[in-house]
Amino acid sequence: MTNLEIAKNLVELVGGKDNIKSVANCMTRCRMELFDYSKADIEAIKKSEGALGVVNADGQLQVIYGPGKVNKVTAEVSKLVGKKVLIGEDAIKATKEKLKEKNDTKFKNILKKLGNVFIPLIPLFVACGLVLAVNNICGVQFGDAYKTTTAAQIIGLIGNGVFSILSILVGVNAAKEFGSEMPMMGGVLGGILSSAALANITIFGKALTPGRGGIISVILVVVLSVYIEKACRKFVPDVLDLFVTPLVTLTISVLAALFVLQPVGGFISDSIGTIVAQTIASDNMIVSVLSGAVSGALFLPLVMTGMHQALTPIHTDLIANVGFTVLLPILATAGMAQVGATIAVLRRTKNERLKKTAKNGLVPGFLGIGEPLIYGITLPLGKPFLGACLGAGVGGAVMAFFKVGSVAIGVSGLPLALLIADGKMFVFLIGVLASYVAGYLFTELLGFEDPVE
Repeated sequence: MTNLEIAKNLVELVGGKDNIKSVANCMTRCRMELFDYSKADIEAIKKSEGALGVVNADGQLQVIYGPGKVNKVTAEVSKLVGKKVLIGEDAIKATKEKLKEKNDTKFKNILKKLGNVFIPLIPLFVACGLVLAVNNICGVQFGDAYKTTTAAQIIGLIGNGVFSILSILVGVNAAKEFGSEMPMMGGVLGGILSSAALANITIFGKALTPGRGGIISVILVVVLSVYIEKACRKFVPDVLDLFVTPLVTLTISVLAALFVLQPVGGFISDSIGTIVAQTIASDNMIVSVLSGAVSGALFLPLVMTGMHQALTPIHTDLIANVGFTVLLPILATAGMAQVGATIAVLRRTKNERLKKTAKNGLVPGFLGIGEPLIYGITLPLGKPFLGACLGAGVGGAVMAFFKVGSVAIGVSGLPLALLIADGKMFVFLIGVLASYVAGYLFTELLGFEDPVE
């Protein structure tokens, strides 16, 4: 089937275009809000061509098509649905009630916003990370003679492109996510907090540090600026809004940042670095390995709750301050163990549809896209999901033992090997293999109930 045919089929299976309130996509899923979810034929959607799984989450019906494919299918669905959709009061009320009951909590919304700050930057993280990986490999291969060449300098310039203005980009995105009508204000605040001129300013007898607290400080001050902006608009006359609101917002936010929020952000950032150094990156091998095992084993449940979004700022901050994140390779073992668990399912099941789903999900699984395997294989079967969690614990312990770090975020699975720091690509692959094998063995040991065809 063509992408258009797949889209037409999907629209019919969810109850027709009049039942679709909105449609959008993320990296792997076509996300639809429906007026009446009872009209959607979930089982038929699962069996439809191209679909790798179906999830009901965040008040949406989410159909997994995988990276690349999902963009094309969603674009066709959007064309079929059209831009203008009539919204009935009953449908609005029902949707709001479902959201409020299941997902609309302040804590979860904050985590979503934090995740959304970084989602637009992921392609840049991937691109720059791969360029840095090339530079790292050449540096290891050719030594100091290469590092001083013009080519190395240019490649390094490109690879560090997103990180050199990360505070500004995060500031803009954070301002948008937290409801500012002046998103560029966030970029200005990010630029101020990372400005080299801060080193010339002394407060309370102590010189300021450019970029202290990293993106954590930026997010804190941007959230404050949005609050100040909204407060100003409540009492500033419309005729003066253009002058007064930006001036008051910028001035108060910068002063609060320099005297309070940047030191607080710096404390948080330093604390995170200390915790990582004392646990996963600890010289005490027992502590390090145990921390890696626990982190790997718990990551999949964390993904299920949506709380994994809060880890993105930690990864980014570690890369900015240390040069790499040791957390990412450990957490990536969760997806790798899913692959091992799925292979065990594929070997044992006699269900033809389950075999097809497993085979289709393994390719993206090897490439670090674990959702088709989670929602299409291991989670519905139950025990393989637990087997994958236990397998990830083994893989995480191996990664922690070898102190494997990544110079960028945005990719997982086998492609992550290109981003591994300090020439540890080989030991990273050992961790990958350990995750595959452990996920497979634990799933074999636990077994599962093979579904009837």
